[in-house]
Amino acid sequence: MKLFLLLGIVNGFIAVALGAFGAHGLEGKIPEKYLSTWEKAVDYQMFHTTALLAVGILAGMMKNISFTGAGWSFLIGIILFSGSLYLYSVTQVKTFAMITPLGGVAFLVGWVLLGYSVLKFV
Repeated sequence: MKLFLLLGIVNGFIAVALGAFGAHGLEGKIPEKYLSTWEKAVDYQMFHTTALLAVGILAGMMKNISFTGAGWSFLIGIILFSGSLYLYSVTQVKTFAMITPLGGVAFLVGWVLLGYSVLKFV
């Protein structure tokens, strides 16, 4: 499905840009603990960007809507998990870190749905 391919491409671009910003723009400006948190957000965004691309490819090959639940879960996970960690890193407001587990659950749901769809349709 073209939408998930485009979402993967956009998220890949954003992950690379934010990774570079963290390495070059934030170094020395925020404590190491928060820089490490920023890097974790970039890592998880990129991992799940790859998952979005896989969903797009599989959905396009199979012409099956069942993959879309996984794709939306991955996107929600990126927004909640990585997004909250980016905000937490630069603001150091713990409330943002409390959102992160919701993104982690969305990632887990996405992987379960992807696995289910692969077993059922591939």
